[in-house]
Amino acid sequence: MAEQKKEHNHLHGHTHGHPHTHPHGHVHSEEEKRAVVNRLSKAIGHLDAVKRMVQNDADCSDVLIQLAAVRSAINNTGKVVLKNHINHCIVEAVEEHDMEAIEKLNQAIDKFMK
Repeated sequence: MAEQKKEHNHLHGHTHGHPHTHPHGHVHSEEEKRAVVNRLSKAIGHLDAVKRMVQNDADCSDVLIQLAAVRSAINNTGKVVLKNHINHCIVEAVEEHDMEAIEKLNQAIDKFMK
């Protein structure tokens, strides 16, 4: 991927460009990352609990209900990631006419929605 030069102002008043090398030109806030990591941690804990249910011969209907809850938690986490991506990365990609980023989003949505 080609490096992009991005103009920005420093606190001490001068402007210059430098290459940005992260994949899509945007770093998510710590709050956004923490929210997604927390959701994933909860889903992992829930899935571990379902695993224990199976190991302890829990009722199959109860296992299926809990698996549906885990799947829902993962899908909701995906929605949060998608919204963050659209609100930040894709807005920036549109401003910069970065069609590659938009195409990557389309491919990711296709895979996520299977």
